[in-house]
Amino acid sequence: MELRHIRYFIAVAEECHFGRAAERLHIAQPPLSQQIKQLEAELGVQLLTRSTRRVELTQAGERYLERARAIVAAVDDAGREAVRVDAGELGHVSVGFVGSTTYELLPRLARVLREDFPGIELDLRGEMLTPDQVAALHAGSLDLAFLRPPVRDPDLKLKVLRREPLVVVLPESHPLAGRDEVALSALAGEPFITYPSQHRSVTYDAVFDACLTAGFEPQVRQEVAETSTLVSFVAAGIGVALVPASVQHLRITGAVYRPLEGEPAQIELAVAKRARDDSPHIARILARAEMLLSSGEDPVSGRSGAPAAPR
Repeated sequence: MELRHIRYFIAVAEECHFGRAAERLHIAQPPLSQQIKQLEAELGVQLLTRSTRRVELTQAGERYLERARAIVAAVDDAGREAVRVDAGELGHVSVGFVGSTTYELLPRLARVLREDFPGIELDLRGEMLTPDQVAALHAGSLDLAFLRPPVRDPDLKLKVLRREPLVVVLPESHPLAGRDEVALSALAGEPFITYPSQHRSVTYDAVFDACLTAGFEPQVRQEVAETSTLVSFVAAGIGVALVPASVQHLRITGAVYRPLEGEPAQIELAVAKRARDDSPHIARILARAEMLLSSGEDPVSGRSGAPAAPR
């Protein structure tokens, strides 16, 4: 039995006439009649009763028609779904976000992607350190990772999406909190809240290097992995911190953000994927994310450029 036999039977059953069914199927009537006879012979039941004027369904034919329609509909749906999968309109994508992008990029990107690609299931994971994202890409539990380079791994493909300056986070009662800008050297001797050391955080290394360039080594009081915890510790008066400018979208009572004087150190944001992964749905998500970030629009103020420090 072939699918065309089922389609032929449905046409004859719906038209109740071999001639009209043959016209609908764009085939000659004798071959159509022969195909229906072959179908009945294979099933071992009579599906149709024939007269010179009309074709009618037997009880077996009525039940077979119901199932035949469902089969054809399922096959057609499967074909349409396969086309959509091939076009990247359906699928599942797991995306990781480094901590400093969790409160700006993640909600912004999630909103756009769900509107543009309703057929793609998104699994979004925030507050992930860069090494953890790299490991997850290799394990297959992440498909895309927004992380901080450098990442030197031949099995991954990276693209730098933007660069942003470091800003200082201060307790609102801190003497420097009243300034429009803060000299990095003025933080010498201050206790620092930082991301994890030992090459577990690219931002930690950037902060450490920036402080050395300013003439001092930061006195680390506490290391934390989550950005929200880091800013909360600053708000509690435990210390100060340097973070990427995008963290300013995280508002916590008691903490204020101030730009650094001069030309502060820049930190990069990149997106990474497995180099050999050419899944069309992942490619579509990646292209849309790149387009969104290249627009440069600040999702809070609606202006281009880095977000302004809240007062």
